[in-house]
Amino acid sequence: MEEKKKKLGFNIIKNDPTDGHGGYGVGSLSLENVSPVIIDVEAGEAVVDIGAMHARSTVEKGIKFLPNKDDVPNGKPYWLVWVTIDRKQEGPFYAGVTACEMTVDRDIRRGYKSLPEHVNKMDKSLKRKIIVDHMDDKSKGILAAFLKNHDKGMWDRASQQLKDDLAK
Repeated sequence: MEEKKKKLGFNIIKNDPTDGHGGYGVGSLSLENVSPVIIDVEAGEAVVDIGAMHARSTVEKGIKFLPNKDDVPNGKPYWLVWVTIDRKQEGPFYAGVTACEMTVDRDIRRGYKSLPEHVNKMDKSLKRKIIVDHMDDKSKGILAAFLKNHDKGMWDRASQQLKDDLAK
């Protein structure tokens, strides 16, 4: 049986949403250039899951999230990573990368996540911040490999901070 390879791409920046008219919306942030990446720590996998933009990723569906991590003692660890892509003269690059913790216990259909943290981290990613140093080493390695394999050029053009923070 041949293994099917799932490959979803990142949202690449589109044209200026204001079309240069200089009116309403100028300078506002667009969500077109941010992609949610879900890291399954135990499986060692990372995938782009656009459903996470509205808290409806495959991992989150059917789960009631609780605000206290201790209420989900057998939760399987995941990371939701907001990856913002920007463009410079040399080409596109990973400009903002922020990670949010999440756990899911499918047996009891409960999980833990902090919705305010997820929203704030998405905002920080859009503002081109790198916040991944709180991740465990295994997860950092999974994310680094995913970003490199997705597009080596975007990885090469990314900030040294991202590379250093994801180095084990």
